[in-house]
Formats: sequence, structure tokens, C-alpha cells
Amino acid sequence: MSSKTVTTSDVRPGAIDVTVHDEGSGAPLVNASVALYQNTLANCSKFEAGAWQHDPSLLLQTGSTDSSGLVRFADLAPGAYVVLYQHYPRTNPECVLVNAGCNTALCFALDLNVAVAISFENADCKPSNCHHARVTDRVHAAVSFNGDQSNDLRPHVQVLATPPWTALRDDNHVFTTIVRRPGVHRFEARLLIERRSGTPPGGAFSAATSSALDAPLLGNPAMLGVQAEFDAEERTPSPISGNVGVSLTRSETEPTDDLPLWTLIRNSTEAMSFTNYLQFIDSLFCANPSNLAGFEGNRFGKKADMFAQLNIRRSLPFTDSESYRVLKAATEAFVMVNCGVLSAPLAFNPAADVAYLDRRDIPPGRDLETVLTSDYLENIDGNQILPYLAIIRRKLPDIAIMPPGQNDDAELCFGIIQQKLANPCLLELIWSYWQEEGMLVQSMNAITNRFQNVRSGNGHDPLANLEIDPLRPLNNLIWGYTQDEQHRLTVVRRNYEYDHHYGVRLDGKAVQNFRPADTRSKFLEAFHFLLRLCTAFYKQDDDTTVKADAFPVLNALKEVHLILSQGAHNQFGELPSTARIEMLMQQFLLARPEFREFLPTRIMVAYPEPWMDRVDAMKKIQGWTDTSVMHFRNLAIFGEQVLLSVRYGAWSDIYEPTQAFNWARFWRPQIQGYIHGYRAATGVDLASDPADTQIEGTLPSVLLRQRLAQQVRSA
Repeated sequence: MSSKTVTTSDVRPGAIDVTVHDEGSGAPLVNASVALYQNTLANCSKFEAGAWQHDPSLLLQTGSTDSSGLVRFADLAPGAYVVLYQHYPRTNPECVLVNAGCNTALCFALDLNVAVAISFENADCKPSNCHHARVTDRVHAAVSFNGDQSNDLRPHVQVLATPPWTALRDDNHVFTTIVRRPGVHRFEARLLIERRSGTPPGGAFSAATSSALDAPLLGNPAMLGVQAEFDAEERTPSPISGNVGVSLTRSETEPTDDLPLWTLIRNSTEAMSFTNYLQFIDSLFCANPSNLAGFEGNRFGKKADMFAQLNIRRSLPFTDSESYRVLKAATEAFVMVNCGVLSAPLAFNPAADVAYLDRRDIPPGRDLETVLTSDYLENIDGNQILPYLAIIRRKLPDIAIMPPGQNDDAELCFGIIQQKLANPCLLELIWSYWQEEGMLVQSMNAITNRFQNVRSGNGHDPLANLEIDPLRPLNNLIWGYTQDEQHRLTVVRRNYEYDHHYGVRLDGKAVQNFRPADTRSKFLEAFHFLLRLCTAFYKQDDDTTVKADAFPVLNALKEVHLILSQGAHNQFGELPSTARIEMLMQQFLLARPEFREFLPTRIMVAYPEPWMDRVDAMKKIQGWTDTSVMHFRNLAIFGEQVLLSVRYGAWSDIYEPTQAFNWARFWRPQIQGYIHGYRAATGVDLASDPADTQIEGTLPSVLLRQRLAQQVRSA
């Protein structure tokens, strides 16, 4: 520190001008507190800074530096004074002698040496070797001062930068910003320097001990400005060619082990379509090799072998029924082979299966057949079975599994039937329910009544011209079908089973006095709630800015799975397959070309299956519902696929939403197709918002009756 005396006049009072600045940069300190004490000594010759003790009673006045770093103590009597700089860094007190009429100058040159280091990073967050920045580069400004690295001074100094500069999270003395424009840029900041807390005995000044970087400073801090400049250049544009479009994609998912089961269900139900059934029958009996196109040799051969076995074991107790008998055996073979989805050869079609998963945005992962046999199926007592059936098997550990005996299908011993455990027939009775609601069975009943010369109704018989000549095979087929009525399921039998499986039932005179023992009263509500949740899920999944939530879908799947499993008893194993065989034969008979002569069908309507226009024509002439059978057929197909995946999945033991996420995506066409078919058939939109739970829980047969009554009133 230094001082000098300047003579101005003979005015007896004197003054002390104190300036505070940074020794390195020369920048002044603003708002720095300086204290003036009376010196007990006559002069400064014997003053020792280290021995001087703080005495509050000797304090004369304090002042703060202005924008130029100056504070003046005026009107001082001649004598010796002690001047104390009260902020960090620590400085010794200075003794100043004031003469009459003189101004004494005192300078506190602080050992701060504040500096700013500028560095640049490119867009890849890598340090730039250039000495100038470019637009979009990130710039760092590091403020340093003496004592910073050793933390002696760091706890007592805060650095505040003006926007757009922001401090780094781990170091609030380093600031960063991104260059937005070319030209000269300036970094400006202020150092806030803490005031020292006091002067204890001995003359050594105490300091705050906090090491927190963001601790509040004691008192009014002194301020020291700091700045730096750098130049930024415009970035040289790089030419880009090709497709530079930007798009968002749907949420990613991962493959799950149950994808192979859903694929087999889908392939199996599609293989059991009427088109494939008709092609199989024609190929089996009409001896046209071209009809074999589209069939896998092994699967077709297996159906043919099954037919050969059944053909010698099935017989009918009436004459002239051979055509009908072999048709019935062939239909049974077709259903039994296609419904056993786990029987070899597995119904995988690798190219088509992967393409279907890709359209659903589901990664296929490994080979589906490998995943099925290695990861999904469980090995129980040497049998590979579905996880759901494995849970059931573990409930019956005391019952042995019966291997196939020598009597083929005649299982008489006590135990669990191995074939039904390892390879269950995956059929859903809901297929038959919707076909029956679409008037398939009623149409065939009206034809057989007329074939037996029984008049329909009380007035004019709409089928009066239905005369089937005996020269063509249709006559003999319908003869066998009519004679076999005593061996077919009755509408009452099916109706009780519909109610036992799904809580739905038919409506009409044939099913009056309905007395069910066990109904699934909650199924319709739970199933429709699941479909509604899927609709909400698809809206989220289509929004590429949202991660769709599949937890509600998972919980609804568990509920529907539980209700379905409660109805899997009594006739569950045999009645669905029997109903499927009978209704496929009804479709086959109605699809015969001879019916073009008896029923006025509309040729130009593109029905996907040839029996459908005959049913719609029958409904027209009988005055039944005018809703096309196509919608009921879609409800049958889509409903079966969706419910099979719910029934035979081990949903009760799943808690992660990934499988529900994939399930909703995998079955999206079927679910949305079912929702549309239900609206077209019943008038109830399961995707409407808000939901009407009361109307959605109403039986479909009631809704169909109400629509038919409305149709009759408006006719």
C-alpha cells in the first residue's frame, strides 16, 4: 500500500481519499466497505499492522466506494488514522497521517488478478482448435482469480454473468452459451466479494468457513466487473443431397415369447376359413389337381390322412347317405387338423408372419418356431404345453397323464388325456354364435323344411318354388343332412352353451323357457370394456409424441381371461368343434351352384364367400333383419381370433405391460374390425365417446330384436 500528501490550501481540516482496485486488471471495486479508526499513537512511525487490535470504540466512520472505486473521508482533524478495507481478500490495516489542510491518498491494490479464459466447442461437443467461434458453437467463459484454485478465496466470492450466459451445474465460475449470430460477442460478469465478519483480539481477521459455492454472502458485497470479447463467424453451409425429410416414429417395443402363439392362432383361424374348406373339399372329391394350389403339402396331406381314418369309422343309420357321410367325415378332418395349432407341422409361414409383425411395428426377434418350442411352451412330464395349461396341470399333480392308447380315441382309463393337454383344439364358440345370429342356421332350417314339403308360416310360402331335382348331388346331400337331424346339435343346446361361455343368448320362440345353471353375466361388460381401452390405446400409440400406456389393457385382459376360464367346463371341449363342423357343412350346402335357381341373389355384390348371398337372399324373402350377413361373419372371425388369444394366454401371471402392448398392436385389425362389425349389426358403437355402459352391456340378441322391430315399423 502507498500514500502521499497533497497540499491544497491553509484550510485546517484534512481528508483521506481511499481507492480500491484489482492489482492485475486495474478494475475498481464498487461498494467496497472501508472503515476509519482513530490511531492512539501520535504518528505512524511506530505503527505495526500485525499488532493493531480492533477496538469498536475507536471507529470514527465507514464508507463505500463509488463507481470509480473511491471513497473520501473529509473534515478530519490533523493526526494519525487507521484505514481498514473490510472485504476479502485479507489486507492489513494502513496508518495514514493527515496534515492540516491536506488530502491524503491511500490505495488498496488487491491481489485478485481476475482473468477470463474463452474456449469453444463444436456441435459434436468436441473442443475446437480454432481461435474464433462459429455459429452454433458452444462457448465457455471461465472466470479465475488468485486463491480460486486453493479455495482460500473461492467460498467468499460469487460470480454472476449477464444473460444469455449460464453457469455450469458443477462449477458456478464457468459460464456457457451457444453462438446464435456472427459478429463480436461480449462476456460480462460481476464478482461479488464478501465482507469479513469481524476483528477478534490479536488483529487476525476471521472469515466465514462455509465452502458452499452458492452460500449467501455476508453483508453488502463489494463488486468487481470483468469482461471479455470474442469474434464469431458464420458457419459455411454444407451441401446436402438425397432425402432429408424428418419424421417421427411410433413408440418402440420388444418381442415377447407369446408372439408365436398369436401367429399360430391367426394362421389357424384363417386356414379354417370357408374358402380353404371349399378348396379342400373340391380337391378331395373332385379330382382336380389345380385345386391343390395354395395348400401346404404336409397340411393338406394330414387332412387327407385324417379323412381316410374317419371315413372308415363314421357311419349313418339310414339309406342313400354316402355323399353326406363322406362330406361330414371330410369336414371333421378339416376342422380337427386346423384347430390343433400345436400339431406338426406347425402352421408358420415365415415370410408372411414377419411381414404381418412389421406392419404392426412389432420386432419379430428370433425365429418364431424356435421361440415357441424353446422359450414359450413349458415342459411338463415330457410334454410341451401352453403356459396357461401348465398352470392347470400343476393344480392336479396327483393325476397321471395318459399317453395315447391302442384304442385310438377311446380313452377309458382314469387320468389326464395327453392329446388335449399338449395339443388342445383351439376353437371359440363365439364363431358359431355370430353365424347363428346372422341367420345361417335359420336359412338352412327353412330349406330343409321346404325339402320335406313343410309349409313355412300361415300365408304364402316364400319358398314355394324351391324344387331340388334328384339328378344333381345337392338333392342327395340335403337328404342326408335332413335325415341326420337327430344327430345334430339343437338350437337349445347351443344356446345354453353360448350363455355358459359368454353370457350371450339367442332370442326367439325356439329358445323360450330358458333356465341356465351358470351364466357369464360379466363377460359382455368386461369384453366391451377391453375393446374400448384398446381404442384409447390406439389413439395414444398413433401419436408419435406420446408413449402409449398399456397397463389398463393388461388389467382388462386379466379380467376377460378369468371370466373365459370360468366357462371352460362341461361341454366346452366338444360342443364348439361339433357346432363348427355342422355350420361349415351348412355353408357348403348353401354355396352349391344349384341354389342360384331357387334364391334370387344379387350377383353384383362382392361377397367374400359364395354362401353369403344365399343367406342374405333368404333373409330378404322371409322378412328377417336386413343387416348383411357379412358383418356377422366378420364378428365371428375377428371375435374368435381375439378371444382365443385371451383364453389361452397366461395373463393371470403377467405384470409387465409389454405383452399387453404387443397384444393390442398384434390384434389391431381384428379388434377394430370387430368394433365396426358390432356397430353395423347392433347399432352400438363401442368406440364412441363418452361410453354408454348400459347399452354396451345389453345382450346382442336384444339389440338385434329392437333393430328388427324398428325395421318392420319403418317398412
